[in-house]
Amino acid sequence: MQRPIIPMEEYAARRRRLLDKLGKDSIAIVPSGSLKVRNRDAEYPFRQDSDFHYLTGFNEPEAVAVFAPGREQGEYVLFCREKNAKEERWTGLRAGTEGAKHWHGADDAHPIGDLNKLMPELLAGRDQVHYDLGVNSTFDQRMIQWVNHLRAMARAGVRAPHAIVMLDRILHEMRLFKSAAEIAVMRYAAQTSAHAHTRAMQACKPGRHEYEIEAELLHEFRLHGMEPAYTSIVGGGKNACILHYIENRAVLRDGDLLLIDAGAEHDCYASDITRTFPVSGKFSPEQRALYQVVLDAQQAAIAAAIPGNTWNHPHQAAVTVLAQGLLELGILSGTLDEVLAKPEVAEGEEPQEEAYRQFYMHKTGHWLGMDVHDVGDYKTSADDDGWRLLQPGMVLTVEPGLYIAEAEGVDPKWWNIGIRIEDDVLVTATGNEVLSRDVVKEVADIEALMGGGMTSPHP
Repeated sequence: MQRPIIPMEEYAARRRRLLDKLGKDSIAIVPSGSLKVRNRDAEYPFRQDSDFHYLTGFNEPEAVAVFAPGREQGEYVLFCREKNAKEERWTGLRAGTEGAKHWHGADDAHPIGDLNKLMPELLAGRDQVHYDLGVNSTFDQRMIQWVNHLRAMARAGVRAPHAIVMLDRILHEMRLFKSAAEIAVMRYAAQTSAHAHTRAMQACKPGRHEYEIEAELLHEFRLHGMEPAYTSIVGGGKNACILHYIENRAVLRDGDLLLIDAGAEHDCYASDITRTFPVSGKFSPEQRALYQVVLDAQQAAIAAAIPGNTWNHPHQAAVTVLAQGLLELGILSGTLDEVLAKPEVAEGEEPQEEAYRQFYMHKTGHWLGMDVHDVGDYKTSADDDGWRLLQPGMVLTVEPGLYIAEAEGVDPKWWNIGIRIEDDVLVTATGNEVLSRDVVKEVADIEALMGGGMTSPHP
């Protein structure tokens, strides 16, 4: 399959949409990501800031994008590093100011060293600055200095911005709805991740370490030129009951389940898949029973992830199935309404959680896109029923789970069973598409794959 990418024309269209939404008396400023030191002279691999990349497609640090509606010299201004043959020999080629215009569509470009000199000129006469305060404290201070510099020139007739407005109110709503090109990139990342999970299942056996199975995932990611979208979770046995377990050091034991939460990132777009399977290749009766409850809950949630339903509908569907399953297995007692109800709290008492939350303590999903926990509002109003409606172009994860650690009052046969099943779901005009469908999750299919009776096509 050909590797899909976001074309430069789409970045230009995004910038045009943003400029139209800003209005002629506003300006928007978006700094790039920064290089981060791992230790001493070693740096972490550079990952561009998602908002900056969404608007520019420019994958260098030490850059700032400015969007100034109506500016005669160009509405899209990019500050970036200059060409430098000596430094490029050590750290790689740079676009430079000419490359920023020629290859990346900037209307105007300047060396990053000129930022302090030129930014007050760009800000002068604008009523509002759209900038996300609180994300980059160092850049926050520079922004305040530029505005204060202009305020000090008021007697000379210079008009300083009177408000700093969070840009995310506009930009993150744009990012929430995925284009055809974005969907193609996300579908490709999900397919690669699905095959990585398949590879991990086939490589798993008692006595191997969690990190050995993680290496199988990384092999598949790197083979297709991708990075992990987040730190992989590879937790066997009781480690699967730790929601964000990332040590990945333990030995895998016969009779335990292994939970893997891992996804690749392609062209700055994430995938996010979780599968849980038996280390030995065969589910025990207790594991099978609980696994089927989680799988049924996920299928109910996916069926509810359609246009017209709210964001919370998939969660409600999953919780109902999980709670009913816990009752039928005798892990919880009472009626379904009692298990789902929030206990009444007397004045002065601490609020208690619904009974099922002892074993399922998180929501059933999150937005997915350039960030694995992607941007976008989940509610359109503050009241309890203010969940936003699902619409075509939104991508979300659906990931119910059950985590039964050692606990008083729970039969020990259920102890240390942690299960989560997660897929990436695109909301379409007619329903939805499971982007990560290429990795098995039915009990029989998992056992057949791990037993050598099933193969998976390579992307």
